[in-house]
Amino acid sequence: MLEYLKLEVRRTFRDPGFVIIGIGMPVLMYLLFTNLGGDGGDGGDGEAADWKTASMVGMAAYGALGAAISTGMGVAEDKTIGWLRQLRITPMTPRQVVAGRAATGSVTVLPAILAVLAAGGLVNGVRLDAWQWPALALLLWIGAFPFTLLGIGNGYRLTAQTTAMVNVACNLGLAVVGGLWFPVSLFPDWLRSLSSLTPTNRFADLGLSTTQGTAPGLGTVTVLAAWLLVFGSYAVTSYRRSARTA
Repeated sequence: MLEYLKLEVRRTFRDPGFVIIGIGMPVLMYLLFTNLGGDGGDGGDGEAADWKTASMVGMAAYGALGAAISTGMGVAEDKTIGWLRQLRITPMTPRQVVAGRAATGSVTVLPAILAVLAAGGLVNGVRLDAWQWPALALLLWIGAFPFTLLGIGNGYRLTAQTTAMVNVACNLGLAVVGGLWFPVSLFPDWLRSLSSLTPTNRFADLGLSTTQGTAPGLGTVTVLAAWLLVFGSYAVTSYRRSARTA
């Protein structure tokens, strides 16, 4: 199991596309959003600092979302080259295979989170208490797990080409509706209500609550737990379907 995990992690980080898009793009977007056209607000230094902190959390969540969902591309490609069939003749159980892929996705999420947080602290001058930085990274890392399962489910269920398109749609749609790019306060009332039910909105709230020195609310934990069950069930049923059709 450990060797399989190491193999999948090495394969992921050797992909230039993952490094550029999965890690570099969220950092670039964060720096552009917070340094072009002013400081994100006209209320003085305090508002500018709040905007840079909130945007840092949103872009770190966006980077984690993209890295997590992209795990599905590796799954779809494995189906195409017959790697899944090879795994089925090893001593590893299907549960171990899925767990190994999910663990890989969790590991590859970390660099995207840490890169944006580093840009916030070192470039944009975001200031948090010493305990808040590791707590923020840890909560975003754990909170990204449902999206890893979503990506895995797409990979097992769809072809490689279709997985790529669906993943992009999921990534952009969840990011925009969840308020990772723009403040939810700018949304109309109906979209604001919808946003509060999305996993990405509650995912970002994990980080925002940490930067404010408070624990995540019960509603946030409940919504994320519900989506974890939904995406987990989707991944399991997709794997079983791929096993029957491979």
